[in-house]
Parts: sequence; structure tokens; C-alpha cells
Amino acid sequence: MAFPAGFGWGASTAAYQVEGGWDADGKGPSVWDTFTHQGGERVFQNQTGDVACGSYTLWEEDLKCIKQLGLTHYRFSLSWSRLLPDGTTGFINQKGIDYYNKIIDDLLTNGVIPIVTLYHFDLPQALEDKGGWLSEAIIESFDKYARFCFSMFGDRVKQWITINEPNILAIMAYDLGVFPPGVPHFGTGGYQAAHNLIKAHARSWHSYDSFFRKEQKGMVSLGIFAGWAEPADTNSVSDQEAAKRAIAFCLDFFAKPIFIDGDYPEVVKSQIAFMSKKQGYPSSRLPKFTEEEKRMIKGTADFFAVQYYTSRLVKYQENKKEVGFLQDVELQVFPDPSWKRLDWVYVVPWGIRKLLKYIKDTYNNPVIYITENGFPQGDPASLDDTQRWEYFRQTFQELFKAIQLDKVNLKLYCAWSLLDNFEWTRGYSSRFGLFHVDFEDPARPRVPYTSAKEYAKIIRNNGLKESL
Repeated sequence: MAFPAGFGWGASTAAYQVEGGWDADGKGPSVWDTFTHQGGERVFQNQTGDVACGSYTLWEEDLKCIKQLGLTHYRFSLSWSRLLPDGTTGFINQKGIDYYNKIIDDLLTNGVIPIVTLYHFDLPQALEDKGGWLSEAIIESFDKYARFCFSMFGDRVKQWITINEPNILAIMAYDLGVFPPGVPHFGTGGYQAAHNLIKAHARSWHSYDSFFRKEQKGMVSLGIFAGWAEPADTNSVSDQEAAKRAIAFCLDFFAKPIFIDGDYPEVVKSQIAFMSKKQGYPSSRLPKFTEEEKRMIKGTADFFAVQYYTSRLVKYQENKKEVGFLQDVELQVFPDPSWKRLDWVYVVPWGIRKLLKYIKDTYNNPVIYITENGFPQGDPASLDDTQRWEYFRQTFQELFKAIQLDKVNLKLYCAWSLLDNFEWTRGYSSRFGLFHVDFEDPARPRVPYTSAKEYAKIIRNNGLKESL
């Protein structure tokens, strides 16, 4: 099962999850610094990313891991508040620029292509204080930050992700309030944030296109989280419709405006309008794009970056009056009892193939990058994660089928994650790393799991040894 020549094999991390050095060398606070320091058991055992993997001082150790695997690509994110402590270019932190310059230069020296995410959940606290993603002012702030990064690093970085998982951020941070700033706005905040996230992405893409592309010749997209949804009863029309809605509200909500026509899916607009009316709202809780905004948003991605972990069965469930993003979709999600489970991830490798085929058919056969996919290690005390590796292997078989049989234009796979790290509200209790990190040891030693050694063989062979 040799993958196409030139196929990219990578691994991903994110600044807040690995760097530590939360206030080192002039870095400003991010919303995750504030949120975790407030305590209140909103994160597992009140853990923080203050030190995390210590990558701010231990980058050389990360580089050793990258070289040990033989990665062709490494995806990491920039800490907005490490570069611009108050979120604006009014004060620029040179130490932050130096840190990321070193990472980029070291990767290129070692023949590894950097994929750089501008923003991975860690908004500068100074911007959150002005309304964060609920405020339209954030669009201009993000665009200025993006231009700053393109001008600083774009001579060497050719693959950019503007925003990581805007769909997850909008729901978790601004609808449910379980991510910072930690204030729920059920049924309204998620949509307002999503609206601004889409416009901010589009603005920054246009900035790249107008001012940097000609000289730098790079590509810009955003990383959308997507699971696969399968109707619980394949003979039930209401379950089939519910499964379509699940995909529309998760993936298409962001992908259709950006890749197709600048506007939300019809089913999303009609469903939220219907629920809003039922609940006595004078108009839909979903904001509208103007015609000018639609033109600005349409076509603002140079490749399709998707992040897949798991799938669910979906059943229709009527919602009478409850207000919330999840309630608007009118469905119930649950796993098949036969699916194996690791933490929150149910192992459904065939789901990724179905998702890739859906993207190919719906979005005009784009170049696709899988910028995250992975499984947590079931037993954190053991470096032998043979069972987890088996799930990776099954996933690679499905990717191979997607490329060979479905003719999906998949060019890159990035495992989440290079290292065990701070997994948001799960803290350090959930371990997705190819390398084990001992968070009790101040030196934060990185030791390869069995998966790391096996992944290195896949990369060396550009695929699996066995045939389909």
C-alpha cells in the first residue's frame, strides 16, 4: 500500500498546549492563561499550561522527536500574545519572533516543511477584554495580526492555517462557555462568534492574496473539525435528514461559505430560523451576511484542511423550546455499541474515508490536508500502545482506499500529536502524543511510544507494507 509519491507525513502541536513559558520573555496573557488560573475545576484537577511540555525552552528536544520520526511536515501554532502581548502591533515582542524564527529555520534546515497555524484557541486576553470573537472589532485585529505574521515569516512559511477549528471554538467558548472566556450564550454566542471567525479568515486570506502571494507563493486555508454522522436507522427518513443536518451544522457551516458561495447552508439557515420562530424570537438567531460580505468570503481557501477523530450515529430528536446550538440541530448522537472507545474517541476508521469522499463530492474535488487525526493512549503508564497503533494502521488503510478507490485528492496526513500535551479541559489526563512526556519530571523527557516507532516505518516506506 504505497501512498502517492510526494505524500506528506506530519504531526501537529499547538502553542498553548506545548510551549509553557506562559509569561516568559515579555509574553502577554492569553485567555487560556486567565481561564486556567481562575481554577474552579473547569479544567481537570485545575491543571494549567503554564509549563506544559516546556517547548518554549526545549524546542531542540521537539526537533529530535521530529527527526526521529522522519516527518516531512510539522504543523505548529504561533502564540498571538507571545508575538503581540496586547494583541496589537502597538508593541511587538522580539523574543517571540526569535523563538518562531528558530523553529522555522531549524525545520527547513532539516528538510521539514512548516505548516503554521496563526490562531489555535489562545486569544490574547487584551482582545477578549474588548469582546473577543463576539465583537466585530476582532476582524480587523485578526487581519492585522495575520499580516504581521505573513510579513515576518512568510518568506519561509508556504502553508498557513488561519484559524484552528473555528466550529469547535465557537460552540465551546461562546455557546456552551466551557472554554474561555467561560460565559455561556446559549443559541446566540456561537453563531455570532462563527460569523466573525468566517469574516476574519476571509479578510486575512484577501490580505495574503493582495499583498504577499505574488512574492511568497504560499497557500492559506483554515482547519475545520469534522466527524462523520451516520443515520441510526438507515430506513428512517427523519434519521437520514438528521445525519445530513449534523454534517451541515459541523462541516458545511464553515466550508460552504468559504469554498462555495459565501453563505451558510440552506438547511442551517432554515433550521435556525424555524427554531427561533418556535421560541418566540422576532428573527433568526443566525446573523446574515450582506451581499458584499458573501462576495468577500467566497473562494477564500487554497486547500481543504480537515481534522477528524471520530464518528457517531444520529437519530432525529424534536426540540420544543430549548435554546442552544446543539438543540437547534434537533438530533441525538451516540456511538454504535460495537465501537471501541479510547477516552472521548470512538474508533471508527471507515468514518474518515466517508468524510473525505463527502468533501470531494461536495467541494469540487479540492486538495485535502488532514491536519489532525489521532487517538488517546489508553494506559498512560505504558509505552507499549500496540492497540492504539492498530487504530492508526486501520486509519491508513482507509486513507489508502480513499486515494486509490474514491480518487480523493489527499496530499497530507498529520497525526495529533507529536507530544502528549495539555488537552484543554482534560488537562494532562488525555494523552494523544506519539511521544510520551513525563509531566512530573521538570526536564519533561520525551520518550517514543510504540506508535512513534511504527509511524516512522510508515513514513520511511511511504505507506503500509501489506496490500489492500
